[in-house]
Amino acid sequence: MLASDMTAQTGFHDGELAVQERAGVRAQVARLGDAMLATPDLNGGMASFLAARDFAVITARDPDGRLWTSPLFSTPGFLQARDRELRVRALPGPGDPLGGVVAGQPVGMLAIEFSTRRRVRVNGILTHVGETGLQLSVDQAYGNCPKYIHSRLLEHVDSAPQPVERSSALSAEHQLLIANADTFFLGTIHPTRGADASHRGGPPGFVHVDGDRLWWPDYPGNNMFNSFGNLAVDPSAALLFIDFDTGATLHVSGKAAVEWVTPSDNDGGTGRRVSLAIESVVWGARIGLHGGPPTT
Repeated sequence: MLASDMTAQTGFHDGELAVQERAGVRAQVARLGDAMLATPDLNGGMASFLAARDFAVITARDPDGRLWTSPLFSTPGFLQARDRELRVRALPGPGDPLGGVVAGQPVGMLAIEFSTRRRVRVNGILTHVGETGLQLSVDQAYGNCPKYIHSRLLEHVDSAPQPVERSSALSAEHQLLIANADTFFLGTIHPTRGADASHRGGPPGFVHVDGDRLWWPDYPGNNMFNSFGNLAVDPSAALLFIDFDTGATLHVSGKAAVEWVTPSDNDGGTGRRVSLAIESVVWGARIGLHGGPPTT
């Protein structure tokens, strides 16, 4: 989708409103949406937060139209925000599925500070891709609550290039990483309201492998349902898992759906979970970080 196809709107879109209605929280979050999804101002405290970060993720489509979520890792200062523009002095690494990302499309970004459990979502149009970085025209920018972010310290380390494997299914090694993961990043998209990147966290093993599908519970959150609202309209979804011991990345792209089930302890009592049909997997591209186990 090109920038010219985007609709300049604020507030919740049709998918978000539908999911909020089914969950019974629409009235509760109405004023929250007005405040959080208003015209963004990237100056002041938000600009300072972004400038201090060394890690972010981006959701976009590759040249073939497939949705992916990829890491961006550099030294603090690589995210420079002003007014409604965000300059990113980093690119997806060698072998990353978004290595050939092109401008003129909606993208979602999430900047996160694991040590303090803070995050900011920045969504807009990718207006330029250069040799050393990206430029975004921002439509939305807002903070999220710290729920389910596992506090850990990221360290920059030297990382030699590794062979990248592409497949349509998970190997035993991939499944082991997922079984031990307490964190992943989720990318979704809406046909006219753009892309979104979000954080998902839980106890190790909260993401389940079931044949050629993955599923995970929806724990209680802020009830805005940005990701669920996108999936209600467009099932495209992209997951990013990171092995914080080695810096290896596991990208999974496919089609996802929200399932409404009988509430149980397995879904945090919400009665909601997401099931994703795996279509494409990219494994092995490394980023120069070491995260270690969650801190207490």
